[in-house]
Amino acid sequence: MPRPTGSAYSPLGVVALDRQSPVPLYFQLAQYIEGEIRSGSLQSGDRLENEVKIAEDLGLSRPTVRAAFGYLVDKGLVLRRRGQGTVVTKGKVSRSVKLTSLFDDLADAGKRPETRVIHNEVVRPSDLVKGSLGLDEGQLVVYLERLRFGEDEPIALMHNYLPTSLVTLSNEMLEERGLYELLRAGGIHPSRATQRISAKNASTHEANLLSEVRGTALVTMERTTYDERGRAIEFAQHVYRASRYSLYSTLTSDGAGVGLE
Repeated sequence: MPRPTGSAYSPLGVVALDRQSPVPLYFQLAQYIEGEIRSGSLQSGDRLENEVKIAEDLGLSRPTVRAAFGYLVDKGLVLRRRGQGTVVTKGKVSRSVKLTSLFDDLADAGKRPETRVIHNEVVRPSDLVKGSLGLDEGQLVVYLERLRFGEDEPIALMHNYLPTSLVTLSNEMLEERGLYELLRAGGIHPSRATQRISAKNASTHEANLLSEVRGTALVTMERTTYDERGRAIEFAQHVYRASRYSLYSTLTSDGAGVGLE
């Protein structure tokens, strides 16, 4: 039965977090709550305590708890509802999405990918980046801004944020290889991602780099990528020329694929 109205679930006193473990704290917390849902201890309609209260109870940062909630939302186990908070859902709808990089897409399409590195530096993350990667207060990230070309024509302006502990990437490496290929070479294997596709009008900066007119429609993609352990390894915000790039999906009864058209 759902919990009584006004009663919210908190893992305080029952979850055991190993702060010495290489497994991120947000993932430990998310796995515990997922186990409670799978076992039936938490049922459809049950409400989770808010992020601030759980963070205070467990001695965690709010971005860590937010990342745990985000993981559960991505898996279809909970929903965020206006006025109700975060509640357990009735079930999960799964869709399989193929993980590729634009470098791979262009290469597969025979479009000779090239890259110009604009920024490759260590920076302090915004709240959005910190929450998406499940970072603790004070942690820094590697910020990459790259312009990707296909057959000498600009296709996309890409912004990537990675935890500084992952890999060290030189400009030369980034110009010659795709990011996912470099991660795999460093022993980091992208396993799944959540992404949002939208659109926007090009700013002056974007238009100049992409050889478009200011205000031209661009395709946007925001993605958080995870490795096989569930660790967030990349947060990306890219813009693509709508006149040169589109995303397509092939839907089947057991999954979906996404790629370049």
